[in-house]
Order: sequence, then C-alpha cells, then structure tokens
Amino acid sequence: MNRLNWGLIGGGAGSQIGPAHRLGAGLDGLFSLSAGAFDIDPGKSREFGATLGVDASRAYGNWQEMLAAESARSAEDGRLDLVTVATPNSTHFEITKAFLEAGFHVLCEKPMTMTVEEAEQVVAAAKASGKICAVNYGYSGYPMVRHMRAMVARGDIGKVRMVKAEFAHGFHADAADADNPRVRWRYDPVQIGVSAQFADCGIHALHMACFVTGQEVEKLSADFVSTLASRQLEDDAMINFRMNGGAAGRLWTSSIAVGRMHGLTLQVFGETGGLRWAQEQPNQVYYTPITEPVTRVLERGGPGLSPEADRASRVTIGHAEGMPLAFANIYSDLAEVIFAGKQGRAPDPAATHYPTADDGLQSMNAVFAAVASAKQQGAWVDLPR
Repeated sequence: MNRLNWGLIGGGAGSQIGPAHRLGAGLDGLFSLSAGAFDIDPGKSREFGATLGVDASRAYGNWQEMLAAESARSAEDGRLDLVTVATPNSTHFEITKAFLEAGFHVLCEKPMTMTVEEAEQVVAAAKASGKICAVNYGYSGYPMVRHMRAMVARGDIGKVRMVKAEFAHGFHADAADADNPRVRWRYDPVQIGVSAQFADCGIHALHMACFVTGQEVEKLSADFVSTLASRQLEDDAMINFRMNGGAAGRLWTSSIAVGRMHGLTLQVFGETGGLRWAQEQPNQVYYTPITEPVTRVLERGGPGLSPEADRASRVTIGHAEGMPLAFANIYSDLAEVIFAGKQGRAPDPAATHYPTADDGLQSMNAVFAAVASAKQQGAWVDLPR
C-alpha cells in the first residue's frame, strides 16, 4: 500500500505537541511527511524541515507559501492527502479554513477556533469542500476509551445517569513560575481566548464525556477561579452539566492541584453498571455490574473486547500504550477513511469515530457558555442546538 502524503504546520523545534504528531502519523507507516511550515521564523522552519528529511522545495517559510505551492500540485505530483495544523491557538481558524477551502483534508489541534462564529465557519467550509476536518481530541484514541463507548452504546450499563470527568494537574501552581513565557501565554486572553484551564484541559474531559456516552451537553453551570493575582483567566474550574440523553454531569479541571500529574479520568454510571478509566493507567477499564459485588478489570488487548478497541490496540496485553499511540489511532482512522475514498469503498466502521469539526464547534459552545455562566455566579446557560 502506498503511503499518504502528509503536511505539518507548526510543531517545530522545541514544540511540545509536534513530536507526538510526528510519532502518531508515522507509527503505522500510513503517512509520509512530505511538506511543512514548521516555525514562525522562515529560516528555522526550513532548517527544521531538513532535519526531518523533508525535501528542501517543500520545507516552507510560512503556511501561506505552503498553501500556494501545495495547492498547485496534482495527485500525480504528490499532492498532500492530509494537513495537520499544530500552531498557536489563535491561528487555527485562519489556517484550517484556508486549507479546507483549497481542497485538503485537515486535522486541527484543539481548540479548533477562538470563537463560536469561527467554529461555525470551519464546519461550513468542511461541508462545502466535502473534505474531512478532524480535531485532535487525541485521548479519544485510547483503545479502552473506545471500548467504554462501545459498552455504553450496546447497553452494558443501561441508560446513563451520571458522568464524572476530571482533568487536573499542578504544574502551574507555583506563583514564582507564573511569568515564565511557557506558562504565562496559557492565561493571556490575547493568545488563549476567553478561557484558560477549561478551554485548554477541561474541554478534553468534556469531549470524552460526550464521546463515551454518545450524548451532547444541553446546558451547564460553571464556577471559575483564578488563584494567582497575576492571572486574568481561570486556573481552576468546576462545571455541572446536563446532557441531551438525560445524563447529569460533573467536571473538575485545575492547573494548581499540587501532586496531580496528568489527572484525566472518566467515570460513567448507568442503571445497571458503572465504568471507570484513568489516562495514567490507560490499559484498564473498571466495570462494575449492579448485580455483582465484584468489580471486573477489563484489560486492553484481552479477549472479548469490542472491534473499536481491537482495532486501536497495537501491542500485546500487559504492555503500556501511551499518548503517541492514541494519536496514532486518530491518524489511522483518517488514513482508513481517506484510502476508502480513493478506492471507492466504505471505510471500516470502527474507524469512523474520530472527532470532527462538529465536535470542535460543540466545544466552543461549551467554552463560551461556561464563561457566561461563571460571570453570572454559576447561572445555568443553555448551549445552542
């Protein structure tokens, strides 16, 4: 099978997210890094492209140059099959929309945009172009998260009553480090938008709640706190929410929870059972049927799992699979759908659950509703339908 041509915007030297994307895209041998604009500095961008083995003619100084040159390529000349946007948040909208309108499939880092109006434009651009616009809620790529989704969908725990999600860490708790540029930008409204911790981390937890339950948030009540006087935006948030399938939800997200490392967890409680998963122990789902006094531990790679989990598992049972492999599952899904389109066949159904622009729009709706609620002392705010 020929590899798909992949382009990367952002993710240059020193990037936190770039290596995860390069590992994820390259893991299964489905994509070849063919072009990129890797840094805001044109010289550094071209230099970094050379270190990755990208042909000098396709290592661009900026994304506009890349768009113009790559749009002129034909399929026979190696036209890009997928473009990943891994740039600062405030640039996602302009770049993603431009590449969609030029006829490219796009994978955009979250948040997809900075405003609801921008998100609506991206959704419209994706529909008008007929191209994929995926959003990298990468934690939905974990095999056992996908198995939880399958269990809920087939009724293993009955109707979902309650969802509890968390994403808490303590890496921004030190007031002495608050002016570090690598920390400060995350609380700067110009660079991050109207919300900090909820839009950065909490939205991952909220997306996972929706992904696993198959429900969308209808309304929410939010409490935002900024514990450092120098911060304009929140570093801790509590969200209560209600979903369109009848489930109630609770979400806590924090960057000042000293002692917490990468505390992304999800619990789902239904009429006949409960499920629990933690990102720091991603190989296990804990399943408790209401009729049994014993909690079962479901292991990634074990027998009897769903096709969604089996497709997303790569190494044998008992061996850890981490974030780059979760990212790789998003890329594998996209490759399957792109190849299916090229070959005129239906894609594997287990590969069709990747997050899309619609998820990006729902996330922005939730962010702006939470900001409005927090400003009104936790008043309940309806999300657009």
